[in-house]
Amino acid sequence: MRVLVTGGAGFIGSHVVEELLAQGHEPVVLDLRRPEREDVPWIGADLRDRVALAGALRGVAAVCHQAAMVGLGKDFADAPGYVSVNDHGTALLLAEMAEAGVGRLVLAGSMVVYGEGRYDCPAHGRVRPGPRAPGNLARGRFEPACPECGAELLPGLVGEDAPADPRNVYATTKLAQEHLAAAWARATGGRAISLRYHNVYGDRMPRDTPYAGVAAFFRSALAAGRPPRVFEDGAQRRDFVHVTDVAAANVAALGAVGERPAGTLRAYNTGSGEPHTVGEMAAALAAACGGPAPEVTGEYRLGDVRHITASSARLRAELGWRPRVGFAEGMTAFATSPLREPAAAS
Repeated sequence: MRVLVTGGAGFIGSHVVEELLAQGHEPVVLDLRRPEREDVPWIGADLRDRVALAGALRGVAAVCHQAAMVGLGKDFADAPGYVSVNDHGTALLLAEMAEAGVGRLVLAGSMVVYGEGRYDCPAHGRVRPGPRAPGNLARGRFEPACPECGAELLPGLVGEDAPADPRNVYATTKLAQEHLAAAWARATGGRAISLRYHNVYGDRMPRDTPYAGVAAFFRSALAAGRPPRVFEDGAQRRDFVHVTDVAAANVAALGAVGERPAGTLRAYNTGSGEPHTVGEMAAALAAACGGPAPEVTGEYRLGDVRHITASSARLRAELGWRPRVGFAEGMTAFATSPLREPAAAS
């Protein structure tokens, strides 16, 4: 199958391209950056270039949409850029897909659409805490409390049917991407799958940029001989999933999306299923690098959530996907894997 991979020269996209080749598919890359592989057709263009999109879509059977402006960013001044690339760019892509008659889409979604994850109160059962108050964060009170009684909550695994509650600009744009894809599917009879990535890490992550994930922040620090700086108290729970497993999930979704009912979008959490804290991840990387121990700073960012970990049971049951890289193995490999220079959003 000939597949257009937007952002196919980037961190995740380049691994998707390699997995597609390994499974006998024909990837075509649309990206501002030239792919490292010279045996893959490349359209060097911005996602918002409609002429380039129209040309890139000729002869393809499906689109794997990875291009995005990612991360929490620096401040709200980044909002126009996020909306322009992630939402306007996705709308242009979908419009050109409709024009070209390409009816299969796999979207790089994100767990950030949930906001805070799943919580249970001993007295009130399943609850949804609101945004954390700046005053509490400044006092080092990082755990969200029960909105009914103020009791400490027990975090759990969030499923795809949990209500969306984006807490920052990036999260808002990722939810909008899903709504745009669902509207495209209904209007055209297309079929879409959104893979809601959890914390993806691995080789080729960009170095030294505020738009990367926390794993890249820590690796960049260790490569420079500095200790990783862990915000809050380091007890934030996340699901760290290796990029090769995410690439395999994309190829599995491309194989399954054609069997979905016409006019629908289906979301799948894409995580390892093994929750770990941010502090544990920093310590594992520091130990594997032989670098300085992490520093827990107590700093915080208002757009961050406390705990978000996935249940990937739906992806496993319906698409037959299984993660292959465990936490210890993956962090050991990532400690010495190459990082990349950051590139402009594509």
